[in-house]
Amino acid sequence: MIAFGGDYNPEQWDARVWKEDDELMREAGVNLVTVGVFSWALLEPEEGRYEFAWLDAHLDRLHANGVRVDLATPTASPPPWFTLAHPDALPVTADGTRLVHGSRDTYCLIAPAYRTAALRVASALAQRYGDHPAVVLWHVHNEYATLCWCDHTAVAFRTWLQARHGSLDALNEAWGTAFWSQRYTSWDQVLPPRATQWHRNPGQSLDFSRFFSDEVITAYREQRDAIRAHSDRPVTTNMMLPGYQNVDLWALGREVDVVAIDHYPDAPGLDAAADVAFAADRARSFASGEPWLLMEQGTNTVYAGDRVLAKEPGEILRHSLGHVARGADGVLFFQWRQSRAGAEQWHSAMVPHAGADSRVFREVKETGAVLARLGVLAGSTVTAQVAVLHDSDAWWALNSDGLPSPELSYHPALRAAHRALWDNGAVADFAHPAADLGRYRLVLSPALYLLSDESAENLSRYVAAGGTLLVQHFSGVVDEFPHARLGGFPTAPLREALGIRVEEHRPLRRDERITLSDGSRATAWSESIRLQGAEAVATYTHGTLAGSPALTRNGTAWYLSTRLDPTAYTALVAELLDSAGVDRMPPGVEVVVRENAGHRWQVVLNHRAEPVPLPEPVHDLLTGGVLSELIAGGCAVVEER
Repeated sequence: MIAFGGDYNPEQWDARVWKEDDELMREAGVNLVTVGVFSWALLEPEEGRYEFAWLDAHLDRLHANGVRVDLATPTASPPPWFTLAHPDALPVTADGTRLVHGSRDTYCLIAPAYRTAALRVASALAQRYGDHPAVVLWHVHNEYATLCWCDHTAVAFRTWLQARHGSLDALNEAWGTAFWSQRYTSWDQVLPPRATQWHRNPGQSLDFSRFFSDEVITAYREQRDAIRAHSDRPVTTNMMLPGYQNVDLWALGREVDVVAIDHYPDAPGLDAAADVAFAADRARSFASGEPWLLMEQGTNTVYAGDRVLAKEPGEILRHSLGHVARGADGVLFFQWRQSRAGAEQWHSAMVPHAGADSRVFREVKETGAVLARLGVLAGSTVTAQVAVLHDSDAWWALNSDGLPSPELSYHPALRAAHRALWDNGAVADFAHPAADLGRYRLVLSPALYLLSDESAENLSRYVAAGGTLLVQHFSGVVDEFPHARLGGFPTAPLREALGIRVEEHRPLRRDERITLSDGSRATAWSESIRLQGAEAVATYTHGTLAGSPALTRNGTAWYLSTRLDPTAYTALVAELLDSAGVDRMPPGVEVVVRENAGHRWQVVLNHRAEPVPLPEPVHDLLTGGVLSELIAGGCAVVEER
């Protein structure tokens, strides 16, 4: 089956509501709920004393009602008694401020007292519920995200650095401490990159991000292994929005039994639909192409800057199917019932404050009924012909202080590349630059500021084998330390494949707009390029660079030295898709194929405001009827014959 449900927090309600929950869950087709995410204070009201009777009753009730449970460890929100007993386990910000209890995620992940307490409560839960018939999945923690710069962190950081670099001499060389008199003569002098007078050392900052990612994964492993000692059910944790978690999601994806993500669009309308595809393609990629789980979404939540917008009618189903189309075998929400009190009382839910007699719950029931018809898709996979390159080291390095422009942002560049593919109807994977890229006809590399020698050689081999590659500005300019590459950019193997040599970076002024020779508009950045085998497809028409190459091509290797506006960039990606032989769809229409054991199903989503005619009448699994067109905002699932 396709899993359907959400976070369930029965401890917020009474027996009358529990009875109604049972009835409404049956009515909506709920078959999986997450329980216990924020229940530490109830489960362990004082250190070492557990109260499980209330949880026993709820798990038994859910099982009797045919609802399976994703049982969480509650370690994302330590109780007040813990922080009072262990004030050193409260997080410290980069500027030295120690936070106090009063929200969630208020802990130092590295504090020994916290790790001990987290492991203790996870072990206790696993011992009691490891073979409970309701429990089909374990959910470790929630959205690992809290960074800390305290003294516990400093000690652990030094230990990590000693293991990575081996000696102070190697550390000094890696961090370039000859600059600004930063040379270290004792490990005790080495600190996390706390707030300082001006720019922080980029090598120090990059290593700190790597270190903290490793600590997150180690903390996850500790709880996972404690659970596995008492239970044979799969274990996961929920990944979050790009940039929200300082974690290498490639590495974390290798540690979980099933990849799970939370997703909340950050803009309404068509932008939200594109964001669904972006998140879903990332999840599938971190899962190495296997089915994955949407752990959280909002029924009526679109984060748009300083406010939370409602979704339009039909978007609960359409967004849910957007995730299923791209490989999800489950669609869950936060949360089942909207809280009447607490910090997230206005966070939307499957049962809103208005109750069951509401548009939201009616759409929830519709979504549950639709997903119940799609069990045939469970276990099927999605194959993409295009990839966008993603590397956490490149992301972290591009967060360094002192870069030439504040517009050199990593995740916006990834989103823009994926959006151009989505607007052209192409399904995309994300791939690490050192991974095997041979199955892709087209690869986009939008933001590889840091590029290792291994990855550069891999991209060169991809081009030599006939793959189409687009590399974008300010790429391959530092190595893994991150030291600047010398002799021109990008680094040598890739530079030769591209047939160019970037000699000078020339950032544009704030709000400056330029026009290229082909009429394309561009912003933010420009570069002085020397052709070394490539041809100029478009040139600059302004200032010092007038007549110089802006967009180049060397066989199937392309280089874009500026930031095109969305229209021009989407047109360039369309040209690359055509040249690589990748099929495109009309804007606003998604067609994604899931396949399994010789069976293929097309999931079709119409985001347009008008109907879309279909090439021929088809049998729709969602309605059981025959369709000759897809209505405005409509969805269909068609088995290919």
